[in-house]
Formats: sequence, structure tokens, C-alpha cells
Amino acid sequence: MKEECLICQAPLEYLTQDEPMTCAICGKTEPSKTRCVKGHYVCSDCHTQGLDTIFGLCLRATSRDPIAILKQMMDLPFCHMHGPEHHTMIGAALLTAAKNAGADLDLATALKEMHARGKQVPGGACGFWGACGAGVSTGMFVSILTGSTPLAGELWGLSNRMTAKSLETLGLVGGPRCCKRNGYLAIQAAIDFAEEHLGIVMDRVPPECTHQKQNNQCIKERCPFFGGEPK
Repeated sequence: MKEECLICQAPLEYLTQDEPMTCAICGKTEPSKTRCVKGHYVCSDCHTQGLDTIFGLCLRATSRDPIAILKQMMDLPFCHMHGPEHHTMIGAALLTAAKNAGADLDLATALKEMHARGKQVPGGACGFWGACGAGVSTGMFVSILTGSTPLAGELWGLSNRMTAKSLETLGLVGGPRCCKRNGYLAIQAAIDFAEEHLGIVMDRVPPECTHQKQNNQCIKERCPFFGGEPK
């Protein structure tokens, strides 16, 4: 079944302005631009239930390939085809692979900070902010890894340059949204950036997408990871 609404699988619609929405799972009411065509709304907290299960996966991982780590997260039951959970997962995969490649960081502490920051980037940022959460997540990765703050100098610049590089990579491929494609592209940009600017050499194994059956908006041959229609 192609995934759209988590309640009824109906297509999603995006509004141009916020309206009060009541979450069909927890009952919380908040402003949002997203709902399904039958009126269902699921808040980000409910959409990302189970996200904290990535901590154990990351702390056990030995791979230096962040895409391989990300794909393991995508296979966990909580992860959907699209959703704000990816805004945390991408940075977490990069932090884990960087640690395994020799980066000097306390991974458990870094993952908790990535979780806190990533959850602040809402679903739909790619279309409404002009800044996909996948790209923003790579900037968070560099910021956490280097200890950057708003008062930092060179490190402030590096974090922003990382985000800019990721967003340009995503923008050149174009839309519509695909959280899997954008995650892979952003991570590839971050692998190159980390080696060039931080001296961290992670493994880079280009993936072949296995999610096109779940994505109604798949761009197929225009996607660099499209491997043809699954059998």
C-alpha cells in the first residue's frame, strides 16, 4: 500500500496557510498546513513515536557507512516513507559513522543532542521553508561534531556551508519531496564535506532505492538511486 495518511492512507494535501488541526491519535490541537484529503491530521510527536529506538542501533553500529546505518533505521517499524523522523535520523547516522571513522566525540551525548535539535524541524520544511530537513540535519551534524554555537567563528561558517552544500545538491535534483532520496543525497554531500574540511573519512556506498512502491511521488529515472520498478 502506498503510504500517505497514517490513519486512512488517503492522499495528503498541503495548505498555503496554517489552520487549527486536531491530531487523530493524541487529540492535541495545533496550527498546521498538512492534512489528508479526508481531514485527518497527525502531529509530529505522534508521527515520530519510536524515534528514540535509533539510539541503541547507533551505539551498537560499527559501520563507517552512514547510508548503511540510515537504511537500518529506515527498516525499523516506526519509520514511514516520509516524515520528520528523517530530520533526526540523517544527522544521527552521520554522527555514528563519523565516530566509527575515528571522530573524537561522545556518541551517546551527541545522539541525544541530535534528537533534540532534529525534532525542532517540522515536516514539510522542504516545501514551506525552502530548506529541506535532510540538509538542515547535515548542518546540525557538523555543528554538534565541532561544538559550534551562534558565537563561533570558523565553525559557525562550516555548519552553514554544510547545510548550503546539501541544499544545493537536493535542489539540483528537484522535487517533489522524497525523504529517502533527500536523505541519501544529503549524506553523500556530508561525506565529501567531512573529508575535505574535517579530515573524517567515512565509507561511501551508493544505495539503490527499494522504496519506490511506497512513494506516490517517485520521480523514477530522475532520481540517482532509482533502480527500476521492483518485481
